[in-house]
Amino acid sequence: MATAAADVGASTARKLENIATPVPPDYVIAQSVKPLNIEEVAKAVGLEPEDYDLYGKKKAKVLINVREKLKGKPDGFYVVVGGITPTPLGEGKSTTTVGLCQALGAHLGKKVFTCLRQPSQGPTFGIKGGAAGGGYSQVIPMDEFNLHLTGDIHAITAANNLLAAAIDARMFHEATQSDKALFNRLCPPNKEGKRSFARVMLKRLAKLGIDKLDPDSLTDEEVTKFARLDLDPEQLTWRRVVDVNDRFLRVITVGQGPDEKGQSRQTGYDISVASEIMAVLALTTGMEDMRERLGNMVVGTSRGGDPVTADDLGVGGALTVLMKDAIHPTLMQTLEGTPVLVHAGPFANIAHGNSSIVADQLALKLVGADGFVVTEAGFGADIGAEKFLNIKCRYSGLRPHCCVVVATVRALKMHGGGPPVVAGKPIDFAYASENLELLEKGTVNLARHISNVRKYGVAAVVAINRFATDTDAEIEMVKKAALAAGAFDAVESTHHAQGGAGAVELGKAVEKACKSLKEDFKFLYPLEAGIKEKIETIAREMYGAGGVSYSSEAEAAIEKYTKQGFSKLPICMAKTQYSFSDNPTLKGAPSGFTLPIRDVRASVGAGFIYPLVGAMSTMPGLPTRPCFYDIDLDLETGDVVGLS
Repeated sequence: MATAAADVGASTARKLENIATPVPPDYVIAQSVKPLNIEEVAKAVGLEPEDYDLYGKKKAKVLINVREKLKGKPDGFYVVVGGITPTPLGEGKSTTTVGLCQALGAHLGKKVFTCLRQPSQGPTFGIKGGAAGGGYSQVIPMDEFNLHLTGDIHAITAANNLLAAAIDARMFHEATQSDKALFNRLCPPNKEGKRSFARVMLKRLAKLGIDKLDPDSLTDEEVTKFARLDLDPEQLTWRRVVDVNDRFLRVITVGQGPDEKGQSRQTGYDISVASEIMAVLALTTGMEDMRERLGNMVVGTSRGGDPVTADDLGVGGALTVLMKDAIHPTLMQTLEGTPVLVHAGPFANIAHGNSSIVADQLALKLVGADGFVVTEAGFGADIGAEKFLNIKCRYSGLRPHCCVVVATVRALKMHGGGPPVVAGKPIDFAYASENLELLEKGTVNLARHISNVRKYGVAAVVAINRFATDTDAEIEMVKKAALAAGAFDAVESTHHAQGGAGAVELGKAVEKACKSLKEDFKFLYPLEAGIKEKIETIAREMYGAGGVSYSSEAEAAIEKYTKQGFSKLPICMAKTQYSFSDNPTLKGAPSGFTLPIRDVRASVGAGFIYPLVGAMSTMPGLPTRPCFYDIDLDLETGDVVGLS
């Protein structure tokens, strides 16, 4: 089904053959192409055997120290893929990312790397399906990509819940022991009767201003300050996580057993990809930096108003041990043999929605000066791309050469007033027949996304992901609307049905935009601005809001985090992906509305403040008919079937 591409040297890129019409299910296509041995892919991109660890024959972990070997090499072109405000079915952003890379590598002879997030099992088994792309633009093996992969999300889950257990255990022991007994157990004597502080305890001593290294030299007052964290149960912010959509875990009560001695409290679960540890993995720049970030994660506030961290609990080092393999990106491949780095998977509506800095940095060095690294930012450009530009680019120091905005006729018709699009239900006839009036009304959504991207000084190339029911007149209308709104170019793309061959013109447009870059990149807001000022800048400039309202809880949180010294962190809005506003039914490009901030939380280790907008939940729920109905194992072949 694939033949080698011409004139690409040692590249493993290959053009697809025998493309079927209509397009078969994703898993059928994925299983029809035999993946190359991952060692071939690694060799083609310039990696030596000592640069990676194999995880079977089809995937490998690229070791982070490869960056040091390549530090003298120039970076390639850096492209981020965002989108318009999507329907619940998604508009093919991951598919476009993969198709564009297949076009650049297998058809245009460019060195290219795709950088994607690892999918959560929540949407994979829930309503949205997997995130390996789709049709003839996919990452393979698709089943491994969408399921356990190399275990990074499991490591995050384990680390997150170890910290949760440490919090409850510490509160239990502080409630049942005197200061002296607590201190003696924290610093027990060794066999020779000598007591010492664990290495992680030295950080807490320094934080408290205690410069003594002998536990026996502490005064009674210092013993109390050191040993008693005095966490306020009402101000705990750390929750447990699990990587499935489980709505019944949103609010739970812990400590109900007879041995917990009245220590019950209300808490809850988030989905694993919403864990701050996932955000740390995505935003870290190295092992030392990850250790620091994990230790600095704030889990709550003491009764005295002081932030309490993972290192105060003594668990930062253990978290790093659980995460030591997860820091290395996973090497995979597309259907057309172009290389992929899969790393981290924070949700974009809850967290910052981008794959890792480490993967992007590695890929940019591996492709070199004339190559391309294409990374995807989750959901609409008001969410994933905004967070890519204001958060990820601040910490990485990288600047994009181009932003691809994925649009579909279907979604634009919805924004023009079309009937609701509901996952699991048949698409209304309005989306399968030409309706230029509806489409024209909806192009205001695309126009705002283009305008948003241009505010950062980045060129926007619109990729019109064409469906079989779209007409030439509809495609032409979207092109004209995009160019009128200031897009660098607008190109129709048929990569879902044709693979890389269907995205060649998109690839050419992206290359031209990258090479036409003017150095005028700018952030939306300065970090020195206050928390409210940054929230209101995003609400006004990105969403079109006329104002922002704050609940009493949000007001108190902003005051607390400002007092604790966290006000200079960037902002990561937790907001619905289905509208510029907080109301998912408000389509198009609404303006003048008031954006409600329900609460504000701090991911200090990851490095951002995240306001909760409206009714945004950090634990999704399962629909009536989840995707898992279709997923099974072919007992004869051992293949996974039904993944989408």
